[in-house]
Amino acid sequence: MTSFTTLPQIPSSLIERLTTLGFSTMTPVQAKAIPLILAKKDLLVQSKTGSGKTLSFALPLIIHTDTEKSAPQHLVITPTRELAQQVADVLRTLASVISNLKIITLYGGVPLRAQAESLKKGAHILVGTPGRLMDHLGKETLDLSSLKTLVLDEADRMLDMGFYDDIVKIASAMPTDKQTLLFSATFPPKIETLAKKLLQHPIVIKTDTEQSADKIETYYTEVSPQKKFDMLSRVITHYKPDTLLVFCNTKADVIEISNNLSEDGHDIVALHGDLDQNERNEAVIAFTNGTTPLMVATDVASRGLDIEGISLVVNYDLPFDQEVYTHRIGRTGRAQAEGIAVSFYTSGSHKTSYIKNIATHTTYPHVDKENRFLLQTHFDTLCIHGGKKSKLRAGDILGTLCKEIGIAPTEIGKITITEQRSYIALSRTVSHKVNNALKKVKIKKKKYKSWLW
Repeated sequence: MTSFTTLPQIPSSLIERLTTLGFSTMTPVQAKAIPLILAKKDLLVQSKTGSGKTLSFALPLIIHTDTEKSAPQHLVITPTRELAQQVADVLRTLASVISNLKIITLYGGVPLRAQAESLKKGAHILVGTPGRLMDHLGKETLDLSSLKTLVLDEADRMLDMGFYDDIVKIASAMPTDKQTLLFSATFPPKIETLAKKLLQHPIVIKTDTEQSADKIETYYTEVSPQKKFDMLSRVITHYKPDTLLVFCNTKADVIEISNNLSEDGHDIVALHGDLDQNERNEAVIAFTNGTTPLMVATDVASRGLDIEGISLVVNYDLPFDQEVYTHRIGRTGRAQAEGIAVSFYTSGSHKTSYIKNIATHTTYPHVDKENRFLLQTHFDTLCIHGGKKSKLRAGDILGTLCKEIGIAPTEIGKITITEQRSYIALSRTVSHKVNNALKKVKIKKKKYKSWLW
């Protein structure tokens, strides 16, 4: 266990911030990568999601930022909008002790013109997706000529999505002497090709490449297509999980299963690629803040979403290859917690061979409908139409709820603040009281529209 204090390049203000956030010792990937990144070496890093890789590059980027210069100095490219948001959140959380350090996210679902206006005002660190970055380069609203560092996060996922050419074009708009850091859960041939194209004499780091077997109990069970929903109810009742993530292969299945589970009485949220950006954001927030303990999702949620505390993952449909399976079940058993993963398969399926090699066959007892275990919560989410752009902070909201409205801190759960909105998990015993009170009560001398969902 190596302490962050062993690295003299980390200023005391960041050490204190890390300590406040509960980070005292480095994970294996952090201990290997951070000193080399600080030494400005190119890296090719293989590490699974949840190993602490985001902090391993976020911390050096902040240290290497010159806030006296307004031109972009570092760029992190991610495969999805959700991951871009999460990376930006980590950067902003760490950088809160650094004056005037500006971080901008660039991804679809947000007007390009608004992003262009933000870029005009200057930024130090950019986090974006390949498609939107290409849009800005095409419109000449993005200048990467001052870039010092390029980070490719979940590079294998981006190549699977067909972004190889875009990544190469984006990189060609940057100085040739930039530092390049490539992070990938797997090292397929396409990654090696990209690394040879972009990296200069890279140092290879491989750590935490496999999900720890002793942290996740993996099971599979055979079930006919007609009986799968009944089997899901049996699995839920058998394990009685605090939180559950169910994976389906198609959007249609996600919608159907979500509706059926909701009709049974579960508190549930669905996540799939056809939702707009706000809907996807709010689905994840509702799941992570405890408002809805059950999520049904396509593989949009199998990679990149850093959601801790999931006690059970169910593969309602088996994915087409073992790699996707590994990333799906990796949503549980995170942050040193234990987890359970259950996979359904149908007889004769050509996809079952890998499951039989890595999981244990099991069966689940029948349950009567009236005896089914229901995943329900005692929380609502209060949404306030004001966020980071309104200079709202969690402390401002907490102070108003406790001091002005008289809500006990124990009735308040997680507070999530995005650019435009703030989301507060509230006990259902006080949620309507708070929502009604905010029609009259001001936060930081200003009234904000609020609603429950």
